[in-house]
Amino acid sequence: MFRNQYDTDVTTWSPQGRLFQVEYAMEAVKQGSCAVGLTSKTHAVLATLKRAQNELSSYQRKIFKIDDHMGIAISGLTADGRVLCRYMRNECLNHRYVYESSMPIGRLVRQVADKHQVCTQRSWKRPYGVGLLVAGHDARGPHLYNTCPSGNYWEYKAMAIGARSQASKTYLEKHFEAFPTATPEEMILHGLRALAASLSEGELTKANCAVALVGEGSSFVVLEEDDVEPYIQMLKEEEGGGGGAEPMAEAAAEGGAAAAEGGAAAAADDGGDGAAPMES
Repeated sequence: MFRNQYDTDVTTWSPQGRLFQVEYAMEAVKQGSCAVGLTSKTHAVLATLKRAQNELSSYQRKIFKIDDHMGIAISGLTADGRVLCRYMRNECLNHRYVYESSMPIGRLVRQVADKHQVCTQRSWKRPYGVGLLVAGHDARGPHLYNTCPSGNYWEYKAMAIGARSQASKTYLEKHFEAFPTATPEEMILHGLRALAASLSEGELTKANCAVALVGEGSSFVVLEEDDVEPYIQMLKEEEGGGGGAEPMAEAAAEGGAAAAEGGAAAAADDGGDGAAPMES
């Protein structure tokens, strides 16, 4: 039933200095649908891949607006993401009520990371099984943060999390030097290209992806369905002309190889089967 005798409690250390329950929560993030974030000098963009349980169900939302200047993309357990989303909205409301200004993004991310960390140190709690990409714009410019179930957080120029995200990271690493001077439309296209690189089958459609944009002179806005369709059509035209297919194919190939190597290393290190599947 269990991988070993040290993973029955979140506060139990293994002889190797590991907390397996926290690692399982991080694995839940890796099994979630892919989410991509990137920043320029003026704007931050989020792009997510939405999943549906079957053909009869609707697609699950993965992008949530927190305040006019900030929003999040999630990967992992959606229910845990909604709880953290509600907490972040309340904190922004309280800060605006007390100080009559929007909440600094870095401060809120630190509070969320502290909330993650508390769950790794209480035997009656479990870690949040969700990773967040927090994008926003404040007086210091655009920001992109990534939070982890372990309580760690980092600021990035561009980042991807979730299933097969290594292919998206490969695309971002190849093109991030062009991001600072890119226009908002170009940033959205870069985000969709990186997202498309993570697909194992099928293609991006207006139903299975969503994009969010925030930056100078524009509040946080989510583009879904018909709003995102023009950008998808532009990608298809690029692929038809051969302009965008090659980088995406290279990113997908390299990402698949890296993911295979990472999976083999993890299996050898843990000495057992993968974590139990979790609903994402």
